[in-house]
Amino acid sequence: MSTYSEPGPIDAVIQGFDPTCRTIPLTAILPVRAIGKTVKTSHKYKQIAASIREIGLVEPPVVTPAARSPQIYLLLDGHLRVEVLRDLGAAEVECLISRDDEAFTYNKRINRLSPIQEQRMIAKAIERQVPKDKIARALDINVRSISRKMQMLDGICGEVTGLLKDKFCPLAVFDILRKMRPLRQIEASELMINANNFAVSYASAILTATPQSELVDAQTPKRLKGMTAEAIGRMERELARLQEATSSIQDTYGQDHLHLTVAKGYLGKLIGNERVARYLAQHQPEVLGEFRKIADMTSTLANEAA
Repeated sequence: MSTYSEPGPIDAVIQGFDPTCRTIPLTAILPVRAIGKTVKTSHKYKQIAASIREIGLVEPPVVTPAARSPQIYLLLDGHLRVEVLRDLGAAEVECLISRDDEAFTYNKRINRLSPIQEQRMIAKAIERQVPKDKIARALDINVRSISRKMQMLDGICGEVTGLLKDKFCPLAVFDILRKMRPLRQIEASELMINANNFAVSYASAILTATPQSELVDAQTPKRLKGMTAEAIGRMERELARLQEATSSIQDTYGQDHLHLTVAKGYLGKLIGNERVARYLAQHQPEVLGEFRKIADMTSTLANEAA
């Protein structure tokens, strides 16, 4: 019979960062990776520079004291921000002090801002009466682009917004989806997500294969350069069959994957038996080879298992 014991004291939570930021001279900050020569000509670098010039530094860089020189700090995150500040002639920057010199998390686990998230951010800024020209300067885009981003979700149903909220879809994709009825928009979004393909060309192919009755303008026949009405009709039928097949696979994927995992483990134990392996090697070498391939699989995807 088990007896109750009092729980031991809870260890104090170790903080990963200092509770307050610290202002550090830029000359005392050493980057942990080099900035390529072409980076400063990239759109991302220009956008960061425009944002810092217009509204200042929003997110402080992350640094940690060097082990041998406490007055020197290693830059873990914010290389472009620090480089922009140097180019702008700044002498110091307010930094977040990390108590660990691990830089993998900052540089490998970054959630980029998707177009829908950016649209919502712009909408909130406009609601707070921030001038459009100021937003445009902060994002390094023209005012006309601000208006286009604000209209991006016009005619897009809420379900599609939820499906694509963290996907990197070009603005032109939403222009294509807007030509479809809501249910078809959802189907098209699911097709793009399943294929992990959000290219304008793929969305255009889905539009071309969409039945006329599922378009917003059902009276105007679809036209595509170089394609006849018969070819478009074949595309519609092929895409419908593909969508049915994809849905069927999704319904059974989890169960099939579980069965394959169990079978893989069983075959691994089976051929691990010396007597069984010897018998198969003598009488069924081809079967033994296939069993070993299955047992050695590290992924169910062909391109990863290779």
